[in-house]
Amino acid sequence: MTDLLTHAEYQAMAAAMEFPRTAFIDGKYRAGSGDSFATTNPATGEVLARIAGCNAQDVDLAVSKAREAFEQGHWSKLHPSERKDVLVRLCKLMTRNRRELAVMESLESGKPIRDCETIDLPETIQCIKWHAEAIDKIYDQTSPTGDDALSVIMREPIGVVGAVLPWNFPLMMLAWKIGPALAAGCSVIVKPAEQTSMTALRVAELAHEAGVPRGVLQVLPGDGPSVGEPLGLHMGVDMVSFTGSTETGRRFLRYAADSNLKKVVLECGGKNPAVVLDDAENLDHVAMHVVNAAFWNAGQNCSATSRLIVHASVKSALMERITARLRDWKTGDPLDPGTHIGALIDAGHCKKVRSYLDKKDQGQDAFIPPVIYEVSADDPKAQQEIFGPVLSVIEVASNDEAIAVANQTEYGLAASVFTANTRQAIRAARDIQAGTVTVNCYGEGDIATPFGGYKQSGFGGRDNGLHAHDQFTELKTIWIDLTDPAEGDNIA
Repeated sequence: MTDLLTHAEYQAMAAAMEFPRTAFIDGKYRAGSGDSFATTNPATGEVLARIAGCNAQDVDLAVSKAREAFEQGHWSKLHPSERKDVLVRLCKLMTRNRRELAVMESLESGKPIRDCETIDLPETIQCIKWHAEAIDKIYDQTSPTGDDALSVIMREPIGVVGAVLPWNFPLMMLAWKIGPALAAGCSVIVKPAEQTSMTALRVAELAHEAGVPRGVLQVLPGDGPSVGEPLGLHMGVDMVSFTGSTETGRRFLRYAADSNLKKVVLECGGKNPAVVLDDAENLDHVAMHVVNAAFWNAGQNCSATSRLIVHASVKSALMERITARLRDWKTGDPLDPGTHIGALIDAGHCKKVRSYLDKKDQGQDAFIPPVIYEVSADDPKAQQEIFGPVLSVIEVASNDEAIAVANQTEYGLAASVFTANTRQAIRAARDIQAGTVTVNCYGEGDIATPFGGYKQSGFGGRDNGLHAHDQFTELKTIWIDLTDPAEGDNIA
């Protein structure tokens, strides 16, 4: 685990920090053609920097440079082991600059520095390194044929990829996309969330220093209409990988239909259940996982446990333990290493979250402390993605009812089941409609396991694991006739 600095040391680092302020296009920083915008510290309201925004003109330029780089083949046709070496160098540079990246991420997103240092940065670097190490270990295939033919089934990089990021995990979601996309040999144009642009820009600079060629990794800061929509509609973009709201994900499907039918992969919203059955054991352990799952990153997490579906026989004892554990969760300054819950991302999002809360629970400024409500299964708090530190508790009378309630939502991203019975655990994991189901813990698996959702939580592919490589490639079959031409055709 990373050793944390003191609150004062983090504040001193923040005061001395230089921030990137322009797009990264064709291997260098350059001002975009769009309107500038402020990037703000959500915890204080302080403007950290003004970013030179991009527009459709910059998208055109970046796509042309990405296509040029792809067709030149300096990256796309580079030997897999050489691409691996460059990405490993990037990981080393990120490790060397990890504290700068962690403080920058905390300042811009409102995330607690303890999470940035001990979770986000290590997992970001590990993700890129994992995909780098996989590059020269993924084999293509042959298919069964007769003696007169040979078939080769191979992966080729899909081309120019638009990667559209959310604001809740800026670095980790960047890694989830550029790790496998760059490993596959694609050229990538990143559109970070306008609230959290700076770490993506800094990583692009480090990637160029590591040896990623010009045009292969570019970052265009700006809002959705100025950058996201032109990327989605661009005829020169072969694929868009998007993480964010289901509503915005729908737009990218429309953009694909209205342009070149580009491939689209969506990782969208969630209303994830923790299902606690009547025989759940060690309720202290259950409470620890539920609190972490519901309130980590202030609940601004697509896989957050926002619904606790609990059998009546264990509900009272579990709620006592959850309440006791929450007393240790401090809400406050994100640069204080003792803080568990930092600031929500911006005023608009705070307003949305507060619209679900009783007046007494609304907190102050950008800070909303953890809130727990007991609700019915069809209450809006139990159906709509609040994306804040709000846990809805639903009591059920049977284990079958618990599974039915878990599936009573339009989402299907993640779920947890707590039970002492192996048969019940496996049956529940099979019956719950979600892309990831954990048993007796909260989590998303690890970098080796695919992550994505059922229903309106996802579309078109999976992040993480070797499955992530597949979504950034095209499959090609090469069929080779091995018959001797001198023998003539045997066609009747």
